[in-house]
Amino acid sequence: MNKVTKLGVSALCGSLAAISSANAGDLTVTGGVDMSWINYEGAVTGNPIGMGSNLTFSGSGELDNGWGVALSVAMLNQDAYSNTNVIVTIPSLGDVRIDQGGTGTGLDRMDDVTPNVWEEAYATGLGTGINTINGSAGGSTIEFTPNMMPDGLTARVAYSPNVAGSNAGDKASAAGAASDPTGSGYDITLSATDAILGMPGLTLDIGMSKTEQDHTGLAGYDDDISEETFAITYAAGGFTVGYQWSEEDLGRSASEQQYENDGYGVTFNINDDLSIGWNHYESVQTSTTNVTTEATSVQVAYSVGGASIRLARADVDNGSYNTGAVYDQEATTLSVSLAF
Repeated sequence: MNKVTKLGVSALCGSLAAISSANAGDLTVTGGVDMSWINYEGAVTGNPIGMGSNLTFSGSGELDNGWGVALSVAMLNQDAYSNTNVIVTIPSLGDVRIDQGGTGTGLDRMDDVTPNVWEEAYATGLGTGINTINGSAGGSTIEFTPNMMPDGLTARVAYSPNVAGSNAGDKASAAGAASDPTGSGYDITLSATDAILGMPGLTLDIGMSKTEQDHTGLAGYDDDISEETFAITYAAGGFTVGYQWSEEDLGRSASEQQYENDGYGVTFNINDDLSIGWNHYESVQTSTTNVTTEATSVQVAYSVGGASIRLARADVDNGSYNTGAVYDQEATTLSVSLAF
């Protein structure tokens, strides 16, 4: 990890300078690389060598009035810009996060919270095409996390003025394609841990989202988009088990209308470095054909220092909600990750 200290936070939050001057803060650069080898059984693999890189700039500081400010700028593979978010912590109120349409905001942070030791069942390299919930996270978002909740209970409220628009520059705006009917959206999430539930190792997550959809005059649309989810996770000893249900109603009267998902996972930590896990996900698409896509993965993960080695055996049935042998696939993926 490389760290450059004593940088003025005014460089991180110039727009807040009018509120209060800032004390010196830190700017940290972290990165990592993932290298993989994948083999598709019964299908053409091609060149199996893959590589992904990540780079994140993180800055933090404190204003003279006691407010905290944190900045994160993420770059993904091939130096592609991913997301920027700024979190302002107001001691008497909570956190206000401004996010440029990235993951981890609103309902999207709960898209799949089932236990795994590396990736979700559908995210080890197979093209499953599974549709998960993401709420209003597709657009630039403002999220509020109050700090007056009881211990063990975290509430968040997120709002996007236009779910189809994100990544606008300073003094600019962003919108989706003209054919996109989505408008504003909001998410509400609650997470409860054993501190309030009274049972060690137990975690409950619940969330909902609503996105406006201008369906006036649009053929095949008749309502707004709504999403809901519920998840329960329990950890005891080296074992963690979990289940999650989610549903997305697309507000359509034709074509794909709804997705209902069930996810299961169990992991076991053999020791501090070695873990094994099983993850399964089913997604039912309501349409003219009503097809269920299923993905299952068995994984082993070993970590030492800044290096991680992961091996996953995964299969998918009816990939991308299509039937036929060509949409049933199996693959083995070996991944090595290095963090810097």
